[in-house]
Amino acid sequence: MLLRRLIAKPPQSVERDTVLVAGADGLAPIQVQRVRDPRARRIRLSVDERGARLTLPVRASLSAGERFLELHRPWLLEQLARSAVPASVQPLQPGVTTTLPLRGQELPLHWQPGRYTRLELAGDGIHLQWPQRASAAMLARALREFYEAQGRADIGRWMPGHLAGLPRVPGRIRFKVMSSQWGSLSADGAMALDLSLILARPRAFEYVLVHELCHLAQANHSAAFWHEVQCRFPDWRAERAYFHDQGRRLKAQLRALLQD
Repeated sequence: MLLRRLIAKPPQSVERDTVLVAGADGLAPIQVQRVRDPRARRIRLSVDERGARLTLPVRASLSAGERFLELHRPWLLEQLARSAVPASVQPLQPGVTTTLPLRGQELPLHWQPGRYTRLELAGDGIHLQWPQRASAAMLARALREFYEAQGRADIGRWMPGHLAGLPRVPGRIRFKVMSSQWGSLSADGAMALDLSLILARPRAFEYVLVHELCHLAQANHSAAFWHEVQCRFPDWRAERAYFHDQGRRLKAQLRALLQD
């Protein structure tokens, strides 16, 4: 029995718990999700719009993970600060929320009573019509539908100018709330785009669209693929840098608004 325990395979399920890391300048400790993953081959620290995550291979010790965290604490604090959502960003609250992000700007939000929950873009900002009985879920759903409609309008303007020379067109395009990606293209040509792109500046959104369209010609990230991107969108490096600086904040901002 002892020999069997010694040679038994390590557990194959993912195990999760939480570890605390000292905050910056005496601020509250930071919660880091610690994940022991059988698929992991090395200790890895990552940050996305949901927070920090420490991934450990099955055979890595907890103390090794803690040393890794302490070694990379300055990097962790920098990344969390970069992705922090402004305190003013909250789920939609009737009569309280005064602006909404759209296309790299904060637009005035005008609340008005009505029979149905509906958002419309006007010259003086965004108008939100809502009945008194509207729930938070109804408001969040209406906001999501509004953002999707705005995103589809942008795609409708941009895409025709980028299709020349491609072997085919996307089968369909849909918006999702993505954790880390900005877009993806399946083998059948279906495209998925992150909904938070509509919060970004328009050129950044257009770059992601072009990036995914280029995968119709080159289903990889080879030199040939980047040549395709360069020919169709010469300023792609500037927009990639924009996402590096602002990406996590945009994703976190959308999740806060949609209560996702």
